[in-house]
Amino acid sequence: MGRRRFWTGAPLIAALLLGACGDGPANTPRDALQQRRAALQEAIADDPQSIVRRVELARVAIALGDGVGAEAAVKGALGAGAKDAALRPLLARAYAMQGEGIRALQTLDGGPIIPEMIGEAAWVAGDVHLAGGDLGAAREAYDRAVHELPRNAGLWVDVARFRDANADTLGARDAVDYAIELDKANSAALAFKANLVRTADGLTASLTWYDRALAADPDNADALIEQAATLGDLGRYRDMLVALRHAATIVPRDPRIYYLQAVLAARAGNYRLARSLLQRTRGELDEQPSFMLLSAIVELELGGEAVAASWADRLIAQQPYNFTARRILAAASWAGGDTDGAAEALAPIVSRPDADSWSLLLAARVASELGRRIESADYLGRAATLARGEAVPFAANNDYGLLTMAADAEPLNPAAAIPAIAADLSGGNSVRAAARAVLLRDANRGVADAHILLGDAALAGGQFDVAVQAYRAARALDAGERTTLRLANALYRAGDIAGSGAAILALRDSQPSSIAADRLAGHLAMDIEHWDEAIAHFDRVRGRIGNRDAVVLRELARAWAAKGDDARALPLIDRAYRLQPLNAGIMLFYADLLERRGNGQAAADLRDKAAQIGR
Repeated sequence: MGRRRFWTGAPLIAALLLGACGDGPANTPRDALQQRRAALQEAIADDPQSIVRRVELARVAIALGDGVGAEAAVKGALGAGAKDAALRPLLARAYAMQGEGIRALQTLDGGPIIPEMIGEAAWVAGDVHLAGGDLGAAREAYDRAVHELPRNAGLWVDVARFRDANADTLGARDAVDYAIELDKANSAALAFKANLVRTADGLTASLTWYDRALAADPDNADALIEQAATLGDLGRYRDMLVALRHAATIVPRDPRIYYLQAVLAARAGNYRLARSLLQRTRGELDEQPSFMLLSAIVELELGGEAVAASWADRLIAQQPYNFTARRILAAASWAGGDTDGAAEALAPIVSRPDADSWSLLLAARVASELGRRIESADYLGRAATLARGEAVPFAANNDYGLLTMAADAEPLNPAAAIPAIAADLSGGNSVRAAARAVLLRDANRGVADAHILLGDAALAGGQFDVAVQAYRAARALDAGERTTLRLANALYRAGDIAGSGAAILALRDSQPSSIAADRLAGHLAMDIEHWDEAIAHFDRVRGRIGNRDAVVLRELARAWAAKGDDARALPLIDRAYRLQPLNAGIMLFYADLLERRGNGQAAADLRDKAAQIGR
């Protein structure tokens, strides 16, 4: 027994590197791991000094996501006589799984590591640095790990995650594809491939890959949760719940499950249930922007203006130009009696020429309450034009000189170049922004943001063809709203109306949950007098945002009237008029409907009002 206690020869190395999970009948890979763990625990009870079995037990615990169990198994092996140098990376992995990244790195640095485990040590370090946001250190660690373990599929999945965190879309695709080539049944690789496909090709296209991941491992909790989120975005709520319930049997306390259930409850209008579910996350997602936004919406709907404002304010501190958060903060502040706070929240939105009408109307009310009548009238006049505006703003920064110096020193570093390009664009210097963007694009052709910035700079400078080419390159990497809507706009401004429409419809097909795609597709359908299609698109928008958009209500009214159904058109145009009582176009259309319904006097009054406004 003494020799077994101190031995670290070939069988132990095999257990460390391969982590075999034994045999026996099982329904899923997770079942097999659970059965193997039980068998190992029984064997260890019979032979407490078995180092090989304790190491294998640690591997099994890691595969099951049990960091505490892995730590106990490794320490048991050390207590049985295994050498620190052989097990240090495994112990670090156990600590990292428990969220103790610093302790994991300290363990790795705490002494020598046997050559056979150098790759694993670097892999653990890469994961810890990636989780901590230190991408430079993560890159170095993963490079060492890949050098030592070039054909480890699991490592290549984490390399893909690292590249994706660096916005290197092509690099992430290559890494995950190689992982799948090495192990076609690697569920983690297939699930991450699904995530990348969802970004590049749309929600529906990703479902096949989630199905493949779950066929390889039906108990892959991450795949189940991501699949559930995708199904929810597609409106397949029943299927979404099935996936979440399965995930809950595997990771019952995972906060993502409660968050997604809260999203579903909020979409159904059950805000009290949504609040309860959000509270069950126990603060673990409080720093996530999507969580902050949903919390703000839920609290606002439940009348908790102060709490809603607090959530929105926290999100704005992270994302100063998140216009949705600013609208919520403004609404919450105004409802809570903080007129100055509402004005401050709206300022970055209404200062833009493409401000949306809802924000302008609220700004008008706020300005009126503050006694700024001329300003209020100006906002009302701008809102009455019904100009569309949902643009994503360029980030501005008062430290323009510092940004420029940083970008000049490191022109190929996205962290330095991107803020400088955004500042150039905000300051109207599209030429310098384009020059910086070309350098960044050429050094990062697999990064969608590099192409987007070049497109933004070209568009600002009136170079529509260059913008179209840049946005097409970005869309090949990321077919989401931010790229497709930019491409559609550039095509439209370049005179390619058909191409613009095709891009919008492609977005609608790939991202059925996109409000912007439905809105624009509705306008396209109106232009070619496809009334039923227009109604379907605008009804979906209305179902998501309610009756707060006068343009959507007006277009729905126009479509129903064109179909000869004035009874449906009339209440819609009445709501639009109540939102925009100074819009002459709405008044005239409302008057026509009223006259056709036999209310001539009301129609005449509206026409007189419209004429007075037009003078």
